Amino acid sequence: MLEGLPPHKPTHVMRFATDGASARAMTDILGEVFDPAETAVASFEITDAEWVVEAYFSRQPDHAAIRELVRPIIGAAADDLVFDAIGAQDWVKASLEGLKPVRAHRFLVHGSHDRPAVRVNDVAIEIDAALAFGTGHHGTTRGCLIAFAEILKRRRPRHVLDIGTGTGILALAAAKTLRRPVVAGDIDPVAVEVARANARLNRVGDLVRLYAAPGVRHALAARPRRFDLVFANILARPLQRLAPSIAAVLAPQGTLVLSGLLPRDVPGVLSAYAAQGLRLERRAELDGWATLVMKRGGASPRPAQR
Repeated sequence: MLEGLPPHKPTHVMRFATDGASARAMTDILGEVFDPAETAVASFEITDAEWVVEAYFSRQPDHAAIRELVRPIIGAAADDLVFDAIGAQDWVKASLEGLKPVRAHRFLVHGSHDRPAVRVNDVAIEIDAALAFGTGHHGTTRGCLIAFAEILKRRRPRHVLDIGTGTGILALAAAKTLRRPVVAGDIDPVAVEVARANARLNRVGDLVRLYAAPGVRHALAARPRRFDLVFANILARPLQRLAPSIAAVLAPQGTLVLSGLLPRDVPGVLSAYAAQGLRLERRAELDGWATLVMKRGGASPRPAQR
């Protein structure tokens, strides 16, 4: 499960400290088994040797079933999983305590307590605890920031769209770098309000134009061949389903950055976008997650099937 796609009104959390390899394996298996609309799973590094896995649930989970699910990975330590009920305001705040600043080339994502870590030439993005995932610690968010930094070495996009914005990190990065209006949307109205607050906090509230709607189903985003840079950091199945509508708003010479993908998801996603006339320009993997940079030039779009 990815940052930017939390369950609606989570009520319970599971936490467990382990090593990096086990944390990634647990994140993968929990993300596969549970409905992403009801469960969010994330892992992040606390120290060089210690990681934390957290899973948020929209209803009380079956503790015994989860312990047995991860027992092949962590053995008897499965009995040490901690389950808690949580309040509406504390679920992400608790998950952010102790997180370190995250760097992706010039981009630095940090909390208010880490402002001294910002260097003179950094593009600093301040994100604190909020009711939406998206702190930059997840490999998908960092992968998109790194891809954006590479794109900026070659050109400066004029019209940017961020689909599934979460806390707004990618939109904020684009607005702060380009100093141009950026369109960003999320299916979750709570995430949109969080992104709006973060835009104000980062002094780009006048540049980030937000909407609450699925995909590009909003007047701000549904603009054919408009955007020369589109971010979509969501999940494999939604990315495949949205391929025609995302391709429709991408400018003829535009660049598409996709993430939220496990390596095994990549072939299906590439096929869906190749059918819309896009080709893979670059692929990168970070912390077990794939980021794809795509351009026009694949197969001709296929006619819609009845």
